[in-house]
Amino acid sequence: MLHTPAPTDIAATDARVRPTTTAPREYVHRAALAEVFLTADWSRTDEAHFTMKAQWPRGHSFFGPVGGTHYDPMLAAETIRQVGALLAHVGFDVPLGHQFLMWELNYRVQPSRLPVGGAPAELRLDVTCSDIRRRAGRLTGLRYEVLLSENGREIAGGDARYTCTSPEVYRRLRADRLAEPLAAPAPTAPVAPRRVGRRDDFDVVLSPTERDDRWRLRVDTRHPILFDHPGDHIPGMVLLEAARQAVHTLAPEGRAVLPVAMDATFHRYAEFDSPCWIETEPAVGYPGSAERLVRVTGRQDGEILFTSITTVADLPTA
Repeated sequence: MLHTPAPTDIAATDARVRPTTTAPREYVHRAALAEVFLTADWSRTDEAHFTMKAQWPRGHSFFGPVGGTHYDPMLAAETIRQVGALLAHVGFDVPLGHQFLMWELNYRVQPSRLPVGGAPAELRLDVTCSDIRRRAGRLTGLRYEVLLSENGREIAGGDARYTCTSPEVYRRLRADRLAEPLAAPAPTAPVAPRRVGRRDDFDVVLSPTERDDRWRLRVDTRHPILFDHPGDHIPGMVLLEAARQAVHTLAPEGRAVLPVAMDATFHRYAEFDSPCWIETEPAVGYPGSAERLVRVTGRQDGEILFTSITTVADLPTA
């Protein structure tokens, strides 16, 4: 005999309420369903304005609560990244299989509005597109801004800019890298996890050098979040995580800090077969503020790979 479970407070009593589903994982360029933060609830106001929804999990294997109390601001960065991919496919008819290159990704959060509550954060995303570029009727790139709010209150915002190319053009651009799949590089030794705000070596993306302000990027393609699917170059989110971890080394040991804002610019592809070096410059403080600014630069083969300016703040006190 089948047992019919009793309704819970999660069950909708209004039959008109539709069940929440995630956006198709292919539309946000993720292989694992668990890593899709956007839902399938999106709408378009006009050519340049969209409304989307997202959910942030209370616990995550990588973007876990900072200090055990506050949502990881890097969730905002990943959410903004996913918005760009979804926009291209559902808003501008970019076919699956096209390649995207992120040139800029910036975010900011309001720390006092990031405490983890008793249920996953249900977010509304108001998206505005600009600098929409097309060639022969096909989207080749755009800039977009995202305002993230929960229960009518803004909690975060940001913007990004990317270009996209067809598989044929991408093969021409990356022919030397696509000719033969590269063997996964052996991960270098990690910095002590505690120094970069992590608990496990597996989640550390920095390797120590003889200098306190310089590290080698630690690449481990077995990581299921940072390397969600195979690729011919190191993902941009790995570089953002490297910037976050580098900034964390400047905090007193054992203190949890929030990267409350980051302005990142990517200059070229990050390749697997050459060391990438991550450097920080001394922190700069805002007059009269506890927030600090830190510049992080990534270099590979003597060229600048990416730069970021990160604003760091201590966890808000209760």
